[in-house]
Amino acid sequence: MHKAAWVLAFGLLGAMHFNAQARVTRIVIDETQPMPAVAGVDMAYEQIAGRAFGELDAQLPANAIIQDIELAKDADGKVRYMASFVIYKPVDLKQASGLMWHDVPNRGRVYPFAAQERALGDIELASAWQGDNAGWTAIKPKASVSGMQFLQVPVAKYKDGSRVTGSVLGRIVNQSGPNSQPLIVQNNPVPYKPMDLDTSKATLTSRGAENMRGEVSDEQTIAATDWAWAKCDAQHPFPGVPDATQICLKNGFDAKRLYQVVFTGADPYVLGVGFAAWRDVGVFFKHARADDQGTTNPIANTVKHSIGRGVSQSGNYLRGWLHLGFNQDEAGKQVHDGLWPIIAGRRIALNFRWAQPDGVLELYQAGSEGPQWWLPHPDTVRGLPSAGILDRCTRTQTCPKIVEHFGSAEVWALKLTPEWVGTDGKQDLPLPANVKRYYIASSNHGGGAGGFDTSLPGVGLPKSGPICPGNNFGQGVLPANPVPHTQTVNALRVHFRNWVMKGTEPPASRYPTLARGELALASKDALGYPRLPGLRATVPERDFIMPVHDYDWGPDFKALDGSGVPTFAPPRIKQVLTMLAPKVDADGNERGGVPVVLLDAPLGTYLGWNVTADGDKPFHKNEICNYVGGMVPFARTAQERQANQDVRPSLQERYGSHEGYVQAVRKAAERAMKEGFLLPEDAQSLIQAADASAVLR
Repeated sequence: MHKAAWVLAFGLLGAMHFNAQARVTRIVIDETQPMPAVAGVDMAYEQIAGRAFGELDAQLPANAIIQDIELAKDADGKVRYMASFVIYKPVDLKQASGLMWHDVPNRGRVYPFAAQERALGDIELASAWQGDNAGWTAIKPKASVSGMQFLQVPVAKYKDGSRVTGSVLGRIVNQSGPNSQPLIVQNNPVPYKPMDLDTSKATLTSRGAENMRGEVSDEQTIAATDWAWAKCDAQHPFPGVPDATQICLKNGFDAKRLYQVVFTGADPYVLGVGFAAWRDVGVFFKHARADDQGTTNPIANTVKHSIGRGVSQSGNYLRGWLHLGFNQDEAGKQVHDGLWPIIAGRRIALNFRWAQPDGVLELYQAGSEGPQWWLPHPDTVRGLPSAGILDRCTRTQTCPKIVEHFGSAEVWALKLTPEWVGTDGKQDLPLPANVKRYYIASSNHGGGAGGFDTSLPGVGLPKSGPICPGNNFGQGVLPANPVPHTQTVNALRVHFRNWVMKGTEPPASRYPTLARGELALASKDALGYPRLPGLRATVPERDFIMPVHDYDWGPDFKALDGSGVPTFAPPRIKQVLTMLAPKVDADGNERGGVPVVLLDAPLGTYLGWNVTADGDKPFHKNEICNYVGGMVPFARTAQERQANQDVRPSLQERYGSHEGYVQAVRKAAERAMKEGFLLPEDAQSLIQAADASAVLR
């Protein structure tokens, strides 16, 4: 071959290879600000907000798994997105540790950068992944260091330009009065709108009751003439002003009833692009020197190690992201060295048409389909083949080191235990060497406020219970559970950094198992709950826990991967899985978790569940208060205990005096430190707080 022809051919091949890669092509830095000083941290930090513009090749195997990606292509065959990001970095990069935390925003929100990470010189990158919430995904001129993270993804359309349509489900609950109401998933609008505002082309029903098993009573169909897609209020009574995002009822809403609409939606977002966008933004800031236009990566040549991290919904995202193979980049290399899915026991429901990833696994919400466990295991209950979350990264040798930690609320309201024991609940599933699992027993979703006076009536314990999150909108009967996660997370952070950066093995996994007799059927008697004063004796009964529903979404839905096109709205419930939960001790506190000071020196019974009160939002009364916890304090004296028919020893009977309680806290702190779950500085702070508390004073 002539030299000029060879050079031309080589250049064309190189360009073809380069352009075939899914990648960030351009970044725009919108804002740079200094970060406020933090006590005890001398290192100066700054925060940088911007937007990353990326393009995907639908033919690449790493991208082809994205649902509807072929329906998202531009004229040149590329699929494009824009993702906002924010970076927290040392002003002087010579002070950087070499570790980057790549955080997954939760519904657009970024969790605060921990002071401990700043003190060490870590970098935090948070970048957008969720493209379905109109309130913060509308086109924005720029990103902000204090704003929500937003992602713009394509809408699926057929090759001839025609609109993609399908059935969509929306629900309204615990609302009353004549004003119109929006369709809400968690705290955000249902992301899809009806193709037509003609109510005869949709079905609206109301329900008098439904339970955890999906059993429905008093269901009534509302006539098409008695409701409208409209906004209505005192100035605009029924039928109101046409509005595709709200429903107006001729006779108003009744808080004792749930309302459910099925309509033909149009223009679904290709939400799976969010998996690739988060991957590629992480790869760019970890490895690139500059973008295609020459804009410099502000942390270029700085990152040597990276850990992906997400809390709750964002942790579910990480599990789904890894399951579908996205820890392998466009060049076939491993993206992150570690993943930390926090209080997250399932995979995000993202990569299918009409997905609603804001869901928290209430009735008819996807997210428990397919394997929730790490290694291949047959799902004979649901008739699915042997599979695990690590299957794809194992094949490509791109599996990261993983730390996962949970609290009790994830068991009771977020359907966690099949991850431990499979869908049949008959055996402990093995953990691979690259996964460490830690359970913080008897704790709230994300942990409580901590402290010791927070458990004492009249001192710190509130008289009313917490608000039930999600679509429940009720209020708990019991006060909030104060058992903290903070100190445990501080210790786990140190272990995870050392595992990724130095290869130092963290403490052994600690969680309830069948082998140690720490799990049982989720019923009061099987778990061993004592009678708890102030609660009706029947709680928790067998159906009190939020179970896994085996849904039939239709023939075009792929349950193993949670992908495809659901055609049944609402889905048919084929069966309800039997759920297990941790057994409790004589006080009603769970067994089998990591050592936590407030649990080893308890001031009451700490629960991962709460009961919805019969207040002004009564539809879920006496059911689980979503994923908040509760507590029942111990009596102060034996006389008080006996008057309340409380079988649990009183504070005086346990500890004798204030000094006796402080000694119990000191002993608990020493145990937690020895086993690696409490840092010395946190232990000292807890002992000092106990000494300053009002306990038995």
